[in-house]
Amino acid sequence: MSKSLQPVDQMVPGANLAAYVQAVSSIPVLSVERERELAEDLYYNDNLQAARELVMSHLRFVVHIARSYSGYGLAEADLIQEGNVGLMKAVKRFNPEKGVRLVSFAVHWIKAEMHEYILRNWRIVKVATTKAQRKLFFNLRSAKKSLSWLSAEEAQAVADDLGVDVKEVQRMEGRLASRDLAYDLPREADDEDSWQAPQAYLEDHSADPARAVESSDWQQNSEMRLQEAMAELDERSRDILAQRWLAEEKATLHELAAQYEVSAERIRQLEQNAMKKLRSAMAA
Repeated sequence: MSKSLQPVDQMVPGANLAAYVQAVSSIPVLSVERERELAEDLYYNDNLQAARELVMSHLRFVVHIARSYSGYGLAEADLIQEGNVGLMKAVKRFNPEKGVRLVSFAVHWIKAEMHEYILRNWRIVKVATTKAQRKLFFNLRSAKKSLSWLSAEEAQAVADDLGVDVKEVQRMEGRLASRDLAYDLPREADDEDSWQAPQAYLEDHSADPARAVESSDWQQNSEMRLQEAMAELDERSRDILAQRWLAEEKATLHELAAQYEVSAERIRQLEQNAMKKLRSAMAA
């Protein structure tokens, strides 16, 4: 292995990105013949030295692709490292008998790893989970002709071009225009900025101890008064209400009519009278 490859082997992009880029740029590009020779040695003989040389000679290509994703606000060094993983996967799977250059085969693997990294880290909340959303995420920005919102005609044109539903285009445009917002106010923020933090306006009243005690007391009191009111009803009325309102499988008027050998209308009257008595007792 050439000595020019040794410095790169001892560093990662995050340590010194400028030095890394300079080092990978100094590695010679492989000729068609040399690339095929190495690829065949790896494919047929599992020669790891051949794999290493194939990877090292294509690191500059990963840097080039990583720079095309600079608009997502993620560290270039991290994108390069993810792309390097994709490159190594491509080298491992490369078949020299297919008659294509490694760079043409590897670009899909490199971009796939970078895409996964961007989707995992661009926002706290995932913005693209389906195939259509992922396609839009990486193409909508370039498809837009200006920073303004897409018109109905423009959204439809983008949808037709990418083969997705126009509603997906509109949803993704809104997601791309949004931003993450921390719930708590930053430590360095002053009082004038306090209104911007969700903690200032997203109040959870259910967590208030006083409200919780009040709600519990009201529920217990209501249940006690209901039991007392039910106890004042005659046995038949209690049974009708229980079967009509409290049972898992509620009885019909006709079923109760057959049980008590009266008409369904009489059961309905008994039920209404019992409900009136309950309401009066509960309101007292």
